Amino acid sequence: MSVERTTAAGGMETSYGFRKVGAGEKQPLVNDVFHKVANRYDLMNDLMSAGLHRLWKDAMVAWLNPPKRVGWKVLDVAGGTGDIAFRIVEASQRLAHATVLDINGSMLTVGRDRAEKLGLAANTDFVEANAEELPFEDGTFDAYTIAFGIRNVPRIEVALAEAYRVLKRGGRFLCLEFSEVEMPLLDKAYEAWSFNAIPKIGKAVTGDGEPYSYLVESIRKFPNQQNFAAMITRAGFDRVTFRNYSGGIAALHSGWKL
Repeated sequence: MSVERTTAAGGMETSYGFRKVGAGEKQPLVNDVFHKVANRYDLMNDLMSAGLHRLWKDAMVAWLNPPKRVGWKVLDVAGGTGDIAFRIVEASQRLAHATVLDINGSMLTVGRDRAEKLGLAANTDFVEANAEELPFEDGTFDAYTIAFGIRNVPRIEVALAEAYRVLKRGGRFLCLEFSEVEMPLLDKAYEAWSFNAIPKIGKAVTGDGEPYSYLVESIRKFPNQQNFAAMITRAGFDRVTFRNYSGGIAALHSGWKL
């Protein structure tokens, strides 16, 4: 694949997959993708990761290690269906409170319904808003999580600055995202699967392969592990580290507001 990744210098704000778009044009296009896939979000991630996203999300929550105490608050961004938030609440023995924020109302509808069915409505609230302009006071949350969402934010550096702003001193930032595969043979196999199979399967299952083409292209354009770590550091976070999963198919980045 000859397409180059963006770097810590930016570029995702005008990248809709492999298409270059104008300033302000990406967000409506991304919104449309997630309106289309909201009811099949878990299937989408299963296709993108061969089902491994469930294990990666469990590992993310384990590394976060939410305390089992009342009053601890996490903001889960781009998490409309509640996948991460519910795991965090359960890991805290239902003592933590999770605010799920998403720009897409369709995704939030799925999350609210799931919260009711799981008996977690009292531990969660759902907010429709933009990751680039969070509607919260400075220093509100103990943790900020985002899983498979940051690459869909046009201005990533703005979202990172907002994450830093709303965290309390001592707060934790965790971001799980598809990244750069670091094993050559696996890289070729994963790329072939992503670009040849996923859009076709998505079309067969949902009747529309275009959203899946965008999603696999956005993975290929996203900054690699080192460049994304540099962006997190530039936003003000300390002790920035990352862990690769499945040879780098996904990476979990961590940072602290110290």
